[in-house]
Amino acid sequence: MICECTLTVRTYECDSYNHVNNANYLNYLEYARYEFLKAIGFDYYAAIEAGYGIFVARIEIDYKKPAKPDDVLTIKSWPVKKGAVSGVIVQEIRHGDDLVVHAKVTWAFVDSNGQPTKIPKEWNLPGLNP
Repeated sequence: MICECTLTVRTYECDSYNHVNNANYLNYLEYARYEFLKAIGFDYYAAIEAGYGIFVARIEIDYKKPAKPDDVLTIKSWPVKKGAVSGVIVQEIRHGDDLVVHAKVTWAFVDSNGQPTKIPKEWNLPGLNP
């Protein structure tokens, strides 16, 4: 499953070159991962209340082209790997046909102490699988 969402670049997210500051792409990617979880039926806040969470363990980002104020960006997210405890989601940010960012995000399911733990049956949704 590929989840797609959009957002518009705001002026305060840009640096002195009038490009989106590289750190702001992390926020864009996080927003899109949350939208991905909602799209597959994963109730993130219910998981937190039950004492679980999904932590980002690693992010690899390739910056391809700059985005500028008022650009409408499309962010696509999809799973490419899943194990008993962790997985990998690939994300792309595009402006029209142009690839702006390519990211690979490794996540881990954690318990209330922040320790990796096997994903319980009720949170191990098919949408997490590639």
